Amino acid sequence: MSKLDQKKVYLTLDELMKETLGPNENTNWKLVRERDNLTKYSEKVMWLEFNEDGTFKAKHAFIGVGYSLMMSPFTREFTWQTTRVTEILEPGAFHVKQKIVTTHYIRYENNSKRRE
Repeated sequence: MSKLDQKKVYLTLDELMKETLGPNENTNWKLVRERDNLTKYSEKVMWLEFNEDGTFKAKHAFIGVGYSLMMSPFTREFTWQTTRVTEILEPGAFHVKQKIVTTHYIRYENNSKRRE
């Protein structure tokens, strides 16, 4: 069979990332964008606060209005960073529904790894 006759399989970068990094034993967090179900996975998350001029102000362990969510790894090539939280719509024990400027996200925590 020639290369021209081979069946082609096309995957988006997001699908490749999910297959490669996807939910595994190190996945503690899942972020889902409601409008298109874009899903990102992460071992750790942190909340970033910025000054009015856009420069870094502080990092936080918990969500807050005005904070931006960053998903690990915490390097130049992080998994995902949202814009600022404008409203916490539905706080839950293991999930938070949040409004990020113009988009709604739901963030889930893997409660099987929750430490007491």
